[in-house]
Amino acid sequence: MSVKIPLPDEDSLSTEIKDALASLPPLNVFRMVANAPASFKGFLELAMSILMRSEFNARLREYAVLRVAHANKCDYVWTQHLTVAKRTGITDSEISVIADEETVSSLDDEGNLLCRAADEISTEVSLSDDVLVLLIEHYGHRQATELILCISYFNMLCRFVESTRVELEEENVL
Repeated sequence: MSVKIPLPDEDSLSTEIKDALASLPPLNVFRMVANAPASFKGFLELAMSILMRSEFNARLREYAVLRVAHANKCDYVWTQHLTVAKRTGITDSEISVIADEETVSSLDDEGNLLCRAADEISTEVSLSDDVLVLLIEHYGHRQATELILCISYFNMLCRFVESTRVELEEENVL
């Protein structure tokens, strides 16, 4: 058996965390975050702000999320967001490009830019001036900031999932 942090025992969780978990899709990542009760609520609020309340287009966001998962070799985030990406209209051929090209260049200009931004933040920590200028020109300050926050959040999430060894659910829950 490999080393990992176990998911918390249901009896060890506060009523507030149990109630929150009951209102969410039954994802192991949420349960793992419950091991850090002081961070649980803030984690959920940040996730929901990025996934549900951002002005940034969900389909375009999923290009970046998949590329972050690919860059981090994070099967958990890749698998969960593959379902989300397909729901937003990303095609199997686009998914193949995101997964297979070392430097994504076969998507349209916007898809290539989103993957480049995801790659730069994932591997270089920050964006090049060229990419930041393009993001601001294309999306404006608010949506460029939302995209950068999204990419940064999913880099953190991939590192958390991989480091704690969150296991993929046996059934697709999204």
